[in-house]
Amino acid sequence: MARTLAVCSDDFGLTLGISQAISELAHAGRITMVSCMPQAPAWRASLPLLAQLPAGVQRGLHFNLTEGAPLSTELRRVWPQFLPLPRLILAAHLRQLPLAALAAEWAAQWQAFANATGAAPDFVDGHQHVHHLPGVRGVLLEAIAALPSVPAVRNTGHLTGPGFGVKRWLIEGTGGWALQRALVQRGIRHNPSLTGAYDFIDPDYGRQMRGWLAALPATGGLLFCHPGYREDAPTVADPIAPARVRELAYLGSEAFLHDLQAADVVLGSVW
Repeated sequence: MARTLAVCSDDFGLTLGISQAISELAHAGRITMVSCMPQAPAWRASLPLLAQLPAGVQRGLHFNLTEGAPLSTELRRVWPQFLPLPRLILAAHLRQLPLAALAAEWAAQWQAFANATGAAPDFVDGHQHVHHLPGVRGVLLEAIAALPSVPAVRNTGHLTGPGFGVKRWLIEGTGGWALQRALVQRGIRHNPSLTGAYDFIDPDYGRQMRGWLAALPATGGLLFCHPGYREDAPTVADPIAPARVRELAYLGSEAFLHDLQAADVVLGSVW
């Protein structure tokens, strides 16, 4: 039987070039999910693209705590700017996060998404996987438990694929395993596995993809990716901009379709 792969493009709204690339891939049937940053600089300018996405493409909230500034006044009083990821991870594991302010920030980003789209997110995850960190994880789980309909949550507790094992272990170990246990215990819909982790340096994204497809479990999995156009006058610092261009080129190519077929993998939902 064919295995199923959900393909989620992260960072919609970070720049208009990223949003445009994601929109094109969605209309071409190359991705199944879009993860949105309603706090990001290009969010409002990207909303027409979001509204025009094919109906079958799921729209999620990409909870952000590391890029730019908070939306909520509560968190801005503590952090005028978000912390860099290493500092956030350290603070989370030392139990030094301002949890009440983080809950307010979660609510602000959730509401911004709902206000702009007229609907709740289909799923939630985190920019740089912050949603699984100690403290942040609790804020997320408590918030969605109070909702009339609980969204699916990206599981970061089981990463598959060849190479870059240290990064996969860091994602799982900084909170992924704990999140996976919580999702199972609470009966929250989630992906059985996650793939797509690499160093953003390898120039051959197709080679990476073929390795991920070969390692995809029979139960399927979710691949996170970061396609985008390079902008002449970028509004945000984007250290992975060259990788975004390579990912876009491959995902929009016939080679991607060929590689899916050769691996007996189909695109779809894996919640």
